[in-house]
Formats: sequence, structure tokens, C-alpha cells
Amino acid sequence: MDRAEKAEFVASLKEVFTSTSVVVVAHYSGLTVAQMQDLRKQMAAEGASVKVAKNRLAKIALEGTDVASVGGLLTGPTLLAYSSDPVAAAKVAVSFAKTNDKLVILGGAMGKTALNVDGVKALATMPSLDEMRARLVGLVQAPATKIAQIVNAPAAKLARVFGAYAKRDAA
Repeated sequence: MDRAEKAEFVASLKEVFTSTSVVVVAHYSGLTVAQMQDLRKQMAAEGASVKVAKNRLAKIALEGTDVASVGGLLTGPTLLAYSSDPVAAAKVAVSFAKTNDKLVILGGAMGKTALNVDGVKALATMPSLDEMRARLVGLVQAPATKIAQIVNAPAAKLARVFGAYAKRDAA
């Protein structure tokens, strides 16, 4: 990489750090190319991404961003997993690390909050943004459904009473 390429890479990485809400840092030493491709596919399926960057360039890109706290974790062969959804990158990284012992999660950051390994694992157990939206819509719709049932119930009871009187009078 020449100087111009490095500057362009740092600028693109800085854009990533300012636009994402969560960054997970992990060691990937010993992962095969196929395993890395599998990790990238899993991340892409969840709307997350993985980047392998030189630690020195990543530290330069981290300066002045909310997730600058992960700078201390950048030692050795590290990869950066990130996503706009606050839990997507953590979920995929933790589940991948369970099946591949070569991926070792070091920590991460969610906004200005630094996360240790346990923090990343706790973040991975939370429901995703889409799941939370679905739950919220369900909660909002539930009272409306209940109100409709309550409003219609007296009319239905009244209709059954009239039907019973009609059957009785007809007999």
C-alpha cells in the first residue's frame, strides 16, 4: 500500500467508525480462508460487516470517533466486526466464536460505551432491532384488538339472546 492508498483506507475506515453503532474486536489467528468467508457471509446476512485492517491504520481512523475506546484492543492479528444494528455484529461474532475456537473476542464498543468480552456476549443475547420493532408493534396492536373484542362482545351477546328468544317462540 502506498501513502495515498493508506490515506484513502483510513478515511473509509473512519467513515465506518462514525456511522456504525457497534464495533466488536476479535483475534482471528488460525482461521482458514473458508472460515473467514463463512464469517463474512454470516455477517452480511445479518446486515453486519467484517474488516481486517492494520492496527496502526485502524488506530488512526479511530481518533475522534465515539468508538475510540477499542483502540487499546488492537494488538496482534485483529478483525473488526461492525453494524448499524446495535446487536447484529455481536450476535454473529459470539455465535461464530462458539463453533470456531480460533476466533477470540477481545471486546468492543457500543457508541461511547466500551465493552469487555462479557459485555459483547451480553449484547449478543439481546433481541435485534427488527425483533424489538416487531414486539413494539405487537404491544401497540394488542390493546386495539382487545378494545374491538370488548366493543363487539355486547352486540354478539345481544344477538345470541334474540336468537334464543326467536327459537323459543318458534317452537
